[in-house]
Amino acid sequence: MTNKLQNSDFISRAIELLHSARQQIVRNVNFIMVQTYFEIGRMIIEEEQNGKERADYGKSLLKELSKVLTKEFGKGFSITNIQQMRNFYLVYQKQQTVSANSVKVIQQTVSANFQLSWSHYLKLMRIDDENERKFYEIEAEKNNWSVRELDRQYDSALYTRLALSRDKDEVKKLSENGLILEKPKDAIKDPYILEFIGLPEKSAYSESDLEQGIIDKLEHFLLELGTGFTFVARQKRISFDDKHFRIDLVFYNRILKCFVLIDLKIGELKHQDIGQMQMYVNYYDREIRLDDENKTIGIVLCQNKSEAVVEYTLPENNEQIFASKYKTVLPSKEELKLLINEIK
Repeated sequence: MTNKLQNSDFISRAIELLHSARQQIVRNVNFIMVQTYFEIGRMIIEEEQNGKERADYGKSLLKELSKVLTKEFGKGFSITNIQQMRNFYLVYQKQQTVSANSVKVIQQTVSANFQLSWSHYLKLMRIDDENERKFYEIEAEKNNWSVRELDRQYDSALYTRLALSRDKDEVKKLSENGLILEKPKDAIKDPYILEFIGLPEKSAYSESDLEQGIIDKLEHFLLELGTGFTFVARQKRISFDDKHFRIDLVFYNRILKCFVLIDLKIGELKHQDIGQMQMYVNYYDREIRLDDENKTIGIVLCQNKSEAVVEYTLPENNEQIFASKYKTVLPSKEELKLLINEIK
């Protein structure tokens, strides 16, 4: 019997079920804790307002609350932590409509409000721009970002890269809905930030080195590409008329329902590079794409490019071929703004 159990998927399914249950418990505890901290923050603000005639009342209130809660519950209720709960309410009070003042009601309302961990909100609270903060909150929840990934996306200025290439109405949509893929251009970033592959910005490396770095950090690259991307192949060979070509990287986007081909180029982009990508895209559209799939997207990633070369090589109504720069180090937001303004 033991051998039969080990040879079946019975044990693995039981383990998977328990892991899933534990993760759900952790999520529920996190949600309730976050909602509770929000409620404590509300209570602090209301109490401070009641004692507003005393300038030092707020400080003494936080100090006394910290002392009592630490004695009752142990660690986690320092004056700094209590202050963060207060700030949490001040930052998010406009987004939430919570009037709960009991654990029972908190448990009932938590799923309709905060969906991230307390560590996520500690990071989000430090983002001053409300639209930018809302964008990262939506994307973190939608894509199940860890705190580390939220840090990385913020440090790589994802919102800035997307917002600076959109008009005011589209920027507003970013803050209200996050990134929504409706057309091929929505999936394109310029530049792409590839600091995770570990190649210094000005060192000599080959296209093969760049490709291998991406493959070695494929999970990171998929996160940089964005929502809905799955890896298909590297060095994908296509052949016709006794000629053979290799596409560096092939992905599929489940939301746009199309293949995404990526070619990597070191140095300045040439018009021949765009023409080659056009050939790859045409081949996939005519030989690989199914009837119910959308047209293939091609992205040429390069270190430098002339916008004029891109403009005059591609047709005016182009919606399939894109040329984007990549950076192998994290630029500052100011550097990104300059870079994107050059592209615009």
